[in-house]
Amino acid sequence: MQPDKPQVSLITQGPVSILTLDRPERLNAIGARLLQDFHEALVAAHADPQTRVIVLTGAGRAFCAGDDLKEFGEQSATNESVAEMGRRVQQITRDIMFGPKLVIGAIHGYAVGAGFEWVLNCDMVVAADDLVAFFPEMALGQFVTGGVTHLLPRLVGHQRAVELFVLGDRFGADALQRMGLVNRVVPRDAMLSTALELGGQVAERSRTATLQLKKVMTSQRRAQLESALDLEEQAAMACFSNPDTAARVEAFVQRGKSS
Repeated sequence: MQPDKPQVSLITQGPVSILTLDRPERLNAIGARLLQDFHEALVAAHADPQTRVIVLTGAGRAFCAGDDLKEFGEQSATNESVAEMGRRVQQITRDIMFGPKLVIGAIHGYAVGAGFEWVLNCDMVVAADDLVAFFPEMALGQFVTGGVTHLLPRLVGHQRAVELFVLGDRFGADALQRMGLVNRVVPRDAMLSTALELGGQVAERSRTATLQLKKVMTSQRRAQLESALDLEEQAAMACFSNPDTAARVEAFVQRGKSS
């Protein structure tokens, strides 16, 4: 029996490592296997001496559709499984934000829930013009992660952040750029090439200076971000264990089957 194909691929083009969420049949929805492969790929890219910058993208029609709700029962089966899922999701944020190298997002299609959170964790973002991002967690009885309870209010203000979290409105690429959440908006077929070009420009800068820049910028907010990650993990565990959440997720899944 051949081993399962990794759900995250990693290739290197000169000084740029391209990390691709590769579960397109599920719109790169998040499960335990994807999280493990994602973590291992990020660790490898950060450790690779040839790599100067990491480009993060997704295969297929979306960057990441958020949690795979078909796995909700397994994820929420025990307190241990809930805690493990929370730790794995938060580890990705730590890998992106506390790793030594700059991470450029090349983001298209849907970036939902934790997928949106990972967009906000990137150091720079090139968005395709078909990008749609939102937080569905509050409607499903879940809770946001990725340090965004700290990051998003700093970017858009307290009231706007609460609106984004609670109402879960969908925003396109242009609106995200106006809010300062993505750097550039380009046609879908130019997204990856634009991100790679940007990565090449980063790679031409001083290696020492760019490494020090990320270290200094991360160090200034690490304590607050670590606190936010821990508090989010506790809140997510409380929400995951709530019977109301299971009922909301089941109703959402059933609506999807009937539509």
